[in-house]
Amino acid sequence: MNAEYMIRTEDLTKVFGNFTAVDKMNIEIMPGQIFGFLGANGAGKTTAIRMLCGLLKPSSGKAMVAGYDVRVDSEAIKRKIGYMSQRFSLYDDLSIGENIRFYSGIYQVPYKVAMERAKDSLKMVGLDLSMKVMTGSLPLGFKQRLALVCALLHDPPLLILDEPTSGVDPMARRAFWNVINSLAEQGKTIIVSTHFMDEAEYCHRLIIMRSGSVLVDDSPRALKEKYGSRNMQELFLLLAGAVNE
Repeated sequence: MNAEYMIRTEDLTKVFGNFTAVDKMNIEIMPGQIFGFLGANGAGKTTAIRMLCGLLKPSSGKAMVAGYDVRVDSEAIKRKIGYMSQRFSLYDDLSIGENIRFYSGIYQVPYKVAMERAKDSLKMVGLDLSMKVMTGSLPLGFKQRLALVCALLHDPPLLILDEPTSGVDPMARRAFWNVINSLAEQGKTIIVSTHFMDEAEYCHRLIIMRSGSVLVDDSPRALKEKYGSRNMQELFLLLAGAVNE
């Protein structure tokens, strides 16, 4: 596989018993791309992402992530990834600073280095708050920004964001995407799983999955032109939204 890709898969497949969760996925993601994973619940997005994170071994096929093989180099891959889940993953009963200290330990980043990075990231995401502020007192949009700051503590080249703006208001979603675009401009590769079709418009490239298969893989503009859709919502309903999964 060519090392110029941040991620490249060849017929990546995951089977659970008689159920095929991901069926021969072939994708290529370049450094600095914002790459969207779209699909209804049960489409296979989460299973595919777990394989790319090194958390789940494929049943067959290949995948290289940041130059490492997911089958044999899962620990090395984990060190190259910053992961942010749709559920807020930090501790409400810890302060902002205590959460940062906790995650610096998990990522094995010296605390002084982690704090310097965190200060820069907090400024980037617009969180001008004291480190003593309790995390539980923050609005959800602020919590999500803090979760992103912690995911960046080890300066990973690849970010995987699983529905990062779920539950936050439209203004907070827009602000979060401004940060995502800024990170991509800095050279970070970003995979985003989202159910918001307006957010899909911001991706450089995306896939739409259904029943474990990749239906389409292209830029939002090219896909809308190909299928004669006015927007991503219309395209999604055409290809995947009408299927109850």
